[in-house]
Amino acid sequence: MLQRKPVEDRRTRSTQLIRKLIHSRQELLACYQKLVERRPYVDCPEAPRLLQRFCQLLVDYTANAHFQLFRHFAEQRERRRAAAAVAHEIYPRVMDLTQAFLDFNDKYDCGDHCRVGPELAEDLARLGEQLAERFELEDRIVEAFLGRR
Repeated sequence: MLQRKPVEDRRTRSTQLIRKLIHSRQELLACYQKLVERRPYVDCPEAPRLLQRFCQLLVDYTANAHFQLFRHFAEQRERRRAAAAVAHEIYPRVMDLTQAFLDFNDKYDCGDHCRVGPELAEDLARLGEQLAERFELEDRIVEAFLGRR
């Protein structure tokens, strides 16, 4: 019975990591949707506040995924070979997308003094595509974590 406890603890931690990731995504997507619905941004007094909130959620999501999920693999704590193999395969692209998210944040995280310009719509569309790709990559890891791959 003592041998099962470490395995159960690892599975519990894995499940918690996945739940945090999914919750973070849901918050981010809900805010993204609210922001996208406010077009055109130049004439929307709510846009700077929503954009600021979105940037915060984007950074939180990125940090959560990177420092929780991907660090788990980087530190070679994952014993399931299938999950480790998927993580190794997708990690370079995940890092590219992480940088794109940070670049978006650097451009738009300006506090209460944001001046939202017309390029925001195009930047959000591009970011939406990058988020979708990132979610697909992370889903591959989640499936491997859960033994579905």
